[in-house]
Amino acid sequence: MTLTASMEDYLEAALVLQQKKGYVRCVDIAEYLEVTKPSVSRAVKELGKKGYLVRKEDGTLFLTSHGEQVAERVRERHCFFAERLIAIGVDAKTAETDACRMEHGISDESFAKLKAKYQKEA
Repeated sequence: MTLTASMEDYLEAALVLQQKKGYVRCVDIAEYLEVTKPSVSRAVKELGKKGYLVRKEDGTLFLTSHGEQVAERVRERHCFFAERLIAIGVDAKTAETDACRMEHGISDESFAKLKAKYQKEA
């Protein structure tokens, strides 16, 4: 099931916030991604239909095992690209923005080969 880059960003945000705060709410995702609460509500509804995210009765959100797998994959790519861009002298804000774009556009094969290449060099 293909997700848009935006949907992947919502999953990644939920993962980061869950790890940081221990819980996730729509308002937290809205603040983290700097988007509106209605946008988050629509995304959460769609991600719920697709089986990536669940909203509890108290309004908190949690990733399903499938949602967590996708979020972790996206987060790994984001961190990989951001770290390398910063290491070559790109300022942190630009590196974060560029990493966000790169994490969505690269194939699994290309990312695996890049990651393996950097692991050999380390």
